[in-house]
Amino acid sequence: MNVTPLDITQKRFRRILRGHDPAEVEAFLSLVASEFEGLVREVTSLREAVQRKDEELAEHRSRERALQETLVTAQRASEEIRDAARKEAEITLSDAELQAEKIVQGAHGRFLRIVDEIGELKRQRVQFEAGVKTLVESHLKLLEAFAEPAREEPVPFAASRAKALDGP
Repeated sequence: MNVTPLDITQKRFRRILRGHDPAEVEAFLSLVASEFEGLVREVTSLREAVQRKDEELAEHRSRERALQETLVTAQRASEEIRDAARKEAEITLSDAELQAEKIVQGAHGRFLRIVDEIGELKRQRVQFEAGVKTLVESHLKLLEAFAEPAREEPVPFAASRAKALDGP
């Protein structure tokens, strides 16, 4: 049963012949009611304070949850950004390697063409030298052929010239 300060102050006792002094009982009841009322106020105040603290605690827990969720989200975003950067770097490196390979292949192809051109020029040189040598040898034979009849019989210059112009 809940007793309130009002219950204490309104409580009346029966009077008996040899009982307690009614004024003293009334004064004591008044004192108890006053103390009890102070305690009730204190309990009410403490309950309100506990409720406020519970609300604050709930708010702090809510903020903590939100901060944890934000932190987890930030970590995920950071990992995603890091992964994306790593993938982009790999792609860039792969592209650079591919371009380098193309450049090397192009240079190698050019090298092979130059080597082929050098080989062709050497072949042409040998062919040209052989042609020049053949030409020189044929001219030498012609000179020798013309020189032999001149040794055999001296022909006047004008006659030999006419003979050379007329043909054989």
